Amino acid sequence: MRLGELEKLLLNYLWKERIADAKKVHSHFEKKRGGSLNTIQSTLDRLYKKDLLSREKRGHAYSYSPAVERKELLGSLITDITHELAKNDTNAVLEAFVDITTKLDKKSLQRLEDLIATRKADNSSKVN
Repeated sequence: MRLGELEKLLLNYLWKERIADAKKVHSHFEKKRGGSLNTIQSTLDRLYKKDLLSREKRGHAYSYSPAVERKELLGSLITDITHELAKNDTNAVLEAFVDITTKLDKKSLQRLEDLIATRKADNSSKVN
């Protein structure tokens, strides 16, 4: 799945705000980046059609909220791109991941080690 710049901005905004209609979203971004209300409405609709937002009719307008959480979408995007570019080359994926970790601070590296240890423990308990 490909996401445009505005789509990513709107998703980040809605992950923070949790719910908003097009007018509220537009007023937030109007100051920062300009653009029309129509552009915001069509982008929200596109995200809805991609199943990334849910919406509910309230009066004459829709209120939008995230249909997926940030972590879930990130996982899906990473999976898509690794399948697309790495063609199941696990070593390439792992080497790229290790290269990314060189940019992490000590606290983030520790968090990563903890997450890996938890995943290993979960996997070994499923095998037994």
